[in-house]
Amino acid sequence: MNRFQKLASAALVSVLVLIFVGAIVRVTGAGLGCPDWPTCWGSVIPPWEVEQVDLEKLDFEKFRRKAERLGRDPATVTPEHILESFNPRHVWTEFVNRLFALPVALFSLATFVAAFGRPQRVVWFTALASLLLVGVNAVMGAQVVYSGLKPGVLTAHMALAMLLIATLSFTAWRGRESPWSLELEPGDRPRVRAAVLVLLGLVVAEGIMGTQIREMTDEMQKSHGGSPREEWLDELEATPVYLVHRSFSWLIVAMSLVAWWLTRRATGGRSGVPARAVMAVVLVQMVLGVIMAQVRILASVQVLHVGLAGVLLALVVLWACGTWRVGSAKPDPAGD
Repeated sequence: MNRFQKLASAALVSVLVLIFVGAIVRVTGAGLGCPDWPTCWGSVIPPWEVEQVDLEKLDFEKFRRKAERLGRDPATVTPEHILESFNPRHVWTEFVNRLFALPVALFSLATFVAAFGRPQRVVWFTALASLLLVGVNAVMGAQVVYSGLKPGVLTAHMALAMLLIATLSFTAWRGRESPWSLELEPGDRPRVRAAVLVLLGLVVAEGIMGTQIREMTDEMQKSHGGSPREEWLDELEATPVYLVHRSFSWLIVAMSLVAWWLTRRATGGRSGVPARAVMAVVLVQMVLGVIMAQVRILASVQVLHVGLAGVLLALVVLWACGTWRVGSAKPDPAGD
C-alpha cells in the first residue's frame, strides 16, 4: 500500500468511525445536544453546566425560526425555554461526534492534495468528489440541527455518507497503477461482477431503509419517554418499511452466498479477503437483527448494527472493484 492509498484508507476509516459515533448520538437521543452549529451553545468548547451558558452568544432569532418551521409558536422561545433543554451528557456526546468529523475533513483534504500528479487521473476526480461530499454533508449536519432532526433530512445525511464510503473505497483501491484484482477467467469475470454489483445495490437499499427505521425509533424515543424499548416493536412491526427491511435482509444473505460461490468457483477457491469479510459481517448483522426483532431493541446492538452497515458497504465496494482487471494487475495479499 503506497502513501496515497494510506491517506485514502485513513479517510475511509475515519468515516466509518464517525458512523459508529453518530449511531451512539442517535441511540442516546443526543442529536440536539448542541442546539446551534458550528458552535455548541454559542462556544467553540461547550459548557459543562447550564450556569456556564452565555446567552449573549446564542442567536435567538435562529431558534425562533426553527420553532416556526417545527410548527411551534416562536414567542415561546425564551432564554428560560432554551436553557431547559441543556443536558450536559447530550451536549458532550454531540460535541465529541463533531470532533470526530475533523479527521474525515483533514484526511479527505490530504487525499485530494496527494491526488495531484498521480498517474491514475480517475483518483483525482474521486478524491475531489469525496472532498465535496464531506463539505455537503457538513452543511447537511447543520440542517439536521436546525430542522430538529426532521425525517428525510437524516436519510439524506446518511445517504451522502454511504456515497462518501463508496468513493473513498474506490479511491483507496485505485490508488496505484496495478490495483489488486481477483484471478478470474475472462468468461467468469462479467458473471461474478454482476452478482457483486447486485449485492451492492441491495446493501445500499437496505441501508436507506434502515435509516428510515432509525428515524422512526428517534420519534418513538421522543414520544414514549422512558418506556422500555421492547414496547416499540409492536409499532415498528405495523410499518411497511420495517417489514420490508427485515425481509430484505434475507435477500442480502442469499445474494452474498451466490456472489461468494461464483467468486470461489471462478478463482479455484481463492475468493479473497473482501468476499470472506462480507460473509462474516452479513452473518453478524443477521444475528444483531434477530436480537432486535425477537429479544429487544438494545442501544448497544443498534450502534453495532448501524456501524457495521458502513463497514459492509465498504467491503462490498472493494469486492466489486476486485472484479475489474486494470492494466497488469496482479493478485494482492489483500485479495488472497
